Amino acid sequence: MAIMITDECINCGACEPECPNNAIYEGGANWRWADGTTLKGTIEVDGGKQVDATNPQVPVSDEYYYIVSDKCTECVGFHEEPQCAAVCPVDCCVDDPDYRESQEQLLKKKDWLHIA
Repeated sequence: MAIMITDECINCGACEPECPNNAIYEGGANWRWADGTTLKGTIEVDGGKQVDATNPQVPVSDEYYYIVSDKCTECVGFHEEPQCAAVCPVDCCVDDPDYRESQEQLLKKKDWLHIA
């Protein structure tokens, strides 16, 4: 599963630099597949949709920091626990019930985001 940031976020920004996938963005900021990953050029997402990895995507939240679920690997392959949750002073980085993934799926996603 991915991690999500709840509306209790105080916008401190402690989580953003901790993410190895650059999946965390400030509220209102556009995100890109290429940010913090090795993805470039045209990539396939969402079951076949073709996008340019460097094109800006619509923010998930305009009010507080947010996590792009499709880029979140819960730090699997990097750390023992999700680093955003470990540093959040108000405990608003929590499991996202809408994105359930196995350890194997998270490792596969990590490998896709960071092609060697």
